Amino acid sequence: MEFCPTCGTLLRYELPHMDRLGRFFCLTCEYVCQIDSKVKIKRKQHLAKKALDPIFSEDDKKNWPTTEATCPKCGFGKAAFYQMQIRSADEPMTTFYECLDCGRQWRED
Repeated sequence: MEFCPTCGTLLRYELPHMDRLGRFFCLTCEYVCQIDSKVKIKRKQHLAKKALDPIFSEDDKKNWPTTEATCPKCGFGKAAFYQMQIRSADEPMTTFYECLDCGRQWRED
């Protein structure tokens, strides 16, 4: 968006026609800005993925309490769990489970 330096109104764009170049013009005053050449902005930026550190280490996982929960993958009846508040304060906590047999992780909201 371009604004008129004289009155501050938003400038309109007029397409090039025949031998006339494209231009910006003001509807309020008589300001005209000719566009001499085509502006071409092309830039590619490759994003690098940042390595993520685990939230819990293997030592932390050893200290998780266990409960009777059935694994959806292997059907084993025990799992380690922890709870975390991931939504707003008036929502219940989310329970994260990890199967003690196959290591599958799942959650219950």
